[in-house]
Amino acid sequence: MLFAPSRAPSLSTLPPLPSTGKELASLSADNINQQKEIVDKHNALRRRVMPTASNMLRMEWSPAAAKNAKSWANECTLSHSPPNKRTTTVDCGENLYMSTAPNSWSNAIQTWYNEVGHFIYGIGSTIPNAMIGHYTQVVWYRSYQIGCAIAFCPQRFYKYYYVCHYCPAGNYRNVMNTPYKSGPVCGDCPNQFEVLQWHSCHLLKQCLIPLAGRL
Repeated sequence: MLFAPSRAPSLSTLPPLPSTGKELASLSADNINQQKEIVDKHNALRRRVMPTASNMLRMEWSPAAAKNAKSWANECTLSHSPPNKRTTTVDCGENLYMSTAPNSWSNAIQTWYNEVGHFIYGIGSTIPNAMIGHYTQVVWYRSYQIGCAIAFCPQRFYKYYYVCHYCPAGNYRNVMNTPYKSGPVCGDCPNQFEVLQWHSCHLLKQCLIPLAGRL
């Protein structure tokens, strides 16, 4: 999250996203191409974790989470939402990114992930009070559904407000140092997997959620 305080008032209603300049409207997560970019970027980063994860779930798009993220983004508070504003059938986590200029979703997500530079698996933050919670939420093994939104906040210094909701939520304080289980890739996938699913898991380096186990 890129954040700085602002004295400008919050907006309860917003104009449409501008379609000029760098085409902010093209970043709308209502666009299926942006949804794919968001999901693909998360899955690519989740496959990169070191040490490798034995129980990492493959992410998918959640329309319900995206609806909540959009509702909150449009408030332009530039702050985290209360827990009851990010609930689907489960409680969801949240990452925020703010910028003075439009930026790609991939860059925003990469910014969150880059906190790994101050993180060691099993230990946690390598610097006192370093921010690592965005990274740990991105790679939280159990958060397999995501929904995001962007809002234009013209009265704010940081005019571009990105919100992602992760379901189920991660970042449990007592296990923040281990956002996933380390071990052989797919070694601890949930439930029983058919052969095809098992091979797909090893190819993608992520566990698949059987249809019967989805939210």
